[in-house]
Amino acid sequence: MTVYFIGAGPGDPDLITVRGLKLIQSCQSCLYAGSLVPEEIVAAAPEGAHVVDTAPLTLDDIIAEIQRADAQGHDIARVHSGDPSIYGATAEQMRRLDALGIEYVVIPGVPAFAAAAAALKTELTIPEVAQTVIVTRTTMKSSAMPNNEDLETLGKSGATLAIHLSIRNLREIERQLTPLYGADCPVIVAYRVSWPDEAFIHGTLSDIAEKVRKAKITRTALVLVGRALKPEADFRDSALYDADHVHVLRPKKKAKA
Repeated sequence: MTVYFIGAGPGDPDLITVRGLKLIQSCQSCLYAGSLVPEEIVAAAPEGAHVVDTAPLTLDDIIAEIQRADAQGHDIARVHSGDPSIYGATAEQMRRLDALGIEYVVIPGVPAFAAAAAALKTELTIPEVAQTVIVTRTTMKSSAMPNNEDLETLGKSGATLAIHLSIRNLREIERQLTPLYGADCPVIVAYRVSWPDEAFIHGTLSDIAEKVRKAKITRTALVLVGRALKPEADFRDSALYDADHVHVLRPKKKAKA
């Protein structure tokens, strides 16, 4: 018996990996985060499979479901939204499974920030503008942020920030980042990326909070901040495809005799 932690992607059923979908189709048990995983993905479970929405369950409840399946010798598709490695609460489940001696495998998925960038037709790393993407959140009702992971510290890098679980904390984001990025720094709020009601609100640090308030968005949104979101039109080309950039797959051409 094996538990498969599967990243279902941000919402569009077509964005799950082939491997992830095949496992859901083959597992006799399926535990899924019902608030964020689309029904079309769960519907792929085989006929007669034991399917459970874990949204109302506690960690103890979830582990009990896994133990029940383990006793029956059933593989489990443990389906999370996005990628399991980012805010998936998978580490605590794995710790419990390690203690119980239950095998598990992790199948990666498309994270929300990558899906948002694709929908926006933008690159989050622009030469000489931003070459780093930081995935983070702010302290609200969940666990506190570790020391030196506050926005004032992370923002000193000038990196593109993908801020999760913080849509109700926009005023604090503005307060901490404005001195570092400037009041005119581009901000994009990505609401329910890749779902049918997907929406993007474009603004700056100075006005995004008011725009989001008017749109009445209070959950399930990602906040992107950084100059790479709207670079100057004359940003330099990457060296990757530069004719003068020589590397092992594109060696320097010999001069003609």
